Amino acid sequence: MAQNIIHRGVVRSVTGKHISVQIVQVSACSSCVARRMCNSSESKDKLIDVVSSEADSYRVGQDVLLTGSLEMGLSAVFWAYGAPLVLLITVLLLAFQLSGSEPVSALTALAVLTGYYCVLWLIKDRLARKFSFTIKHIK
Repeated sequence: MAQNIIHRGVVRSVTGKHISVQIVQVSACSSCVARRMCNSSESKDKLIDVVSSEADSYRVGQDVLLTGSLEMGLSAVFWAYGAPLVLLITVLLLAFQLSGSEPVSALTALAVLTGYYCVLWLIKDRLARKFSFTIKHIK
């Protein structure tokens, strides 16, 4: 059975089929009893853009639930952090083997990493369809 990521949020704007939902992302220790005495407890407001054919049924200020699959979240983390790390280390080692120069290897690895993020930016529309939340009314 697939696990889901669920966030409660508030609709901030509705434009066409796009719904902008504000969620509060809290750290893992926010439910801790000692959180008031600890400086590591934090929360951040995030705006999530959700595309829905039923966008006209949502109103600004309405409470909603956003749902995404855990697999989607893990995949997003891999493409944002895991793949670039592997790419960076691989190119760094290969470039050092070929050139024998650490500065050249480092610059080559950073250039390839920049190219990687540029490719991600170019395919952001396709990624947005893959990494999307579904929205539901709270009854």
